[in-house]
Amino acid sequence: MLEAILCSLVSLVPDYLYRRYAQGKRFGHELTLFSVWYELRWGLTLWIFLTVSLITVLFYYHPASISVSSYFRTVTILPQVSGRVSEIYVENNERVSAGDPLVRLDGLSQQAQVDAAQALLAETEASAKLAQTDLAQADAGIAQARAALVQAQEELARNEQLRDQGSSAVRLVEIERYENIVDQREAQLRAAELQKESAQQQIDEVLPAKLESARAQLALAKAEFDKTLISAGVDGRIEQLALQVGDFISPLARPAGIFVPTEAGKERFQGAFNQIAAQVIHPGMVGEMGCMSKPLDIIPLVVTEVQDVIPSGQLRPSDRLVDPQDDVRPGSVLVYLEPLYSDQPTNVPPGSSCTVMLYTDNHHRLEHEEMSTGKRVFLHVVDTIGVVHAAGLRLRMLFLPVQTLVFSGGH
Repeated sequence: MLEAILCSLVSLVPDYLYRRYAQGKRFGHELTLFSVWYELRWGLTLWIFLTVSLITVLFYYHPASISVSSYFRTVTILPQVSGRVSEIYVENNERVSAGDPLVRLDGLSQQAQVDAAQALLAETEASAKLAQTDLAQADAGIAQARAALVQAQEELARNEQLRDQGSSAVRLVEIERYENIVDQREAQLRAAELQKESAQQQIDEVLPAKLESARAQLALAKAEFDKTLISAGVDGRIEQLALQVGDFISPLARPAGIFVPTEAGKERFQGAFNQIAAQVIHPGMVGEMGCMSKPLDIIPLVVTEVQDVIPSGQLRPSDRLVDPQDDVRPGSVLVYLEPLYSDQPTNVPPGSSCTVMLYTDNHHRLEHEEMSTGKRVFLHVVDTIGVVHAAGLRLRMLFLPVQTLVFSGGH
């Protein structure tokens, strides 16, 4: 309506004034309902042409979207393991902080694994203490074998000395027997030393490895037991929690409820714009938003990011070839918007239905670019009329809740 009024002032009104006062034609006489089109054909034609052109230009440089919302994520409360509920620590619609326990599952099997791992660790630690005893026993065995070897060597040396002196008290058989005893005592000493090395190796290498393995099994068992406790990952609120003690929940079959993070969807909005506006919308572009949840409030926004792909063109591998004819509805340009003034929160509930109008200006181009006079005048006109158009749109957005209530039957 505003565009039609502006265009009529430069087309239809001058034509009528010319017919009325220059040619002297009067309504009801020369100008009747049947002759208006013929008499004012030039003004009507120019008025329709200018109105359509102006609306096209304004809506191209001022793209709008009624599909704007602040999307927020929800976290499904799922256990990492299946089991029956043994304890419930929260209630529905309760606010919780990160790390707060939500639900405990019956973890009898996990607790049994923890007890078995603790017993294995205790057994391994006892084996480490026993290995120290074996090492001390090996040292005593070495000392005993060395003393026996020294005694045998002395007996052998004394008999050999008597033999060399030609004494008849020594027999060759006795010398051979002592030689065998010395060899036997040397072997016993070597065995005792090897036994000590084995005990030392048990202490230095085998038992530490067993201790680490036992600790790892205990940590794994405790980790499995911890999975029976469902905790909040971030601050948020519990929704749709319909659990009772004894219910069976599973990560695949049945979730426990929904968790809504506190800061999800706050002060960040997503709008779907027509693909025609893809050449106009750019980061830094300002706009205004009106939402059903905050009637009679106009929120200034700024474009922070424009998605560089169209969602309708996404491809997911399957066993069928993609047919472009299946995508009948064209995709939209996804635009991310945030409040223009970061120190003034919008307080718009996430998920609200909103309408956004973006505005563009050509001040930078007019100041820095070289262009023809006609193009410069055209951009000046677009910017000037855009200010008036923005005022009309702002009024329209203020009455958006009233219009919605009327058209929805007041529900």
